Amino acid sequence: MVSVHKSVLLHETIESLISAPSNVSKEFPWYVDGTLGGAGHTLAIAVALRGKINIIGIDQDPEAIHRAEETLKGRAEKLILECENFRNIDKILAKHKIDKVDMILLDLGISSDELQNSGRGFSFQKDEPLLMTMGDSAESCKADPVEYPFTARDILNDWKEDDIANVIFAYGEEGYARRIARAVVNYRLKKKIESTSELAEIVRQAVPPAYRHRKINPATKTFQALRIAVNDELKALEEGLNKSYEHLNKNGRLGVIAFHSLEDRIVKNFMRREEANGAKLIPRRAVKPTDTEITENPRARSAKLRVIEKQ
Repeated sequence: MVSVHKSVLLHETIESLISAPSNVSKEFPWYVDGTLGGAGHTLAIAVALRGKINIIGIDQDPEAIHRAEETLKGRAEKLILECENFRNIDKILAKHKIDKVDMILLDLGISSDELQNSGRGFSFQKDEPLLMTMGDSAESCKADPVEYPFTARDILNDWKEDDIANVIFAYGEEGYARRIARAVVNYRLKKKIESTSELAEIVRQAVPPAYRHRKINPATKTFQALRIAVNDELKALEEGLNKSYEHLNKNGRLGVIAFHSLEDRIVKNFMRREEANGAKLIPRRAVKPTDTEITENPRARSAKLRVIEKQ
C-alpha cells in the first residue's frame, strides 16, 4: 500500500534535530521516531545524514511498521522497528540494551494512512464502525494485544449523558458538548449508534445551523474527543515525554509536533519545566507551518513544533 501521508513541518523538524551538537560529533547517532506513521520524517533524517544513523521506529499501527520496513530498508546502519505505543519507550530501549539516544521525535497527529485505511472509525468522511482504537491484533502486530477498557461505540451507547458531555468538552474543547450529548442519548433510545456516519449526522443536527457551515466539519471536535478518550492519549503523552527526555544523551534533542491545544499545553508545560532545570529550547517559541505548507497540506494548519535540548 502506497502511503498518502504528508509529513508536517518536515524541513523545520529535520533541521532542528540533526543540528544538535551530539549529532555533529557522532558518526552514528541514535534516533527514535516514536510515532513512525508514514516514516517521512525518519526517511528525511536518514537521507540528510547519508545513512550514518541508527534508527528506532515505533508505531501502534502494524501497517505503518510494514510500510516502514520497505521505506527505510538500507537507509540506516541499524534499523529497529517496534509495534508499540511510545509511552513504553523505556521498555523498548531496555529490550535492545540501549540506554541513551540522541534524537527523539513525537509527531502527535494521526496520519492520513490511519484516517483513510484503518477501518476503525477515526474519520467522519467514511462510514466505518465506531471503534477508534489505535492498536491491532497480537498476530499482526507481533506484540501483546492492547486491552481497551472501552471503544467509542461503548461511550456513545452505554455512558451517561453527563459523562459523554464531559468527554466531548474536556478532550474536544467543544462548546456544544451538552447539546451533542443530549442528541446522542435521544438517538440511542431508538437504536444503537454503530457507525461514523450516524455519529456525524447526530452532531450536525445537534449544533446550530451557523456552526454546520464553518470550514471545519462540526463533528471534528467530537471525533477528536472520543479518540483521545479511547486511547488515553493525554496520559500516554505525559508518560512518553518524561521517559523520552530521561533517555536522551547530553545535548540530545526531543522534538514534538502537536496539533491541538490540549496536547500542546502538555508539551509546553513539560518543556518549560525542564528549561527551568537547565534545558535549552530550540527555539524558544513554537515553530508553525508556513502559509505555503498550509496551502499544500491543510492538515498542517494547526501544527506546532517544539524542540528541547538536554544539558
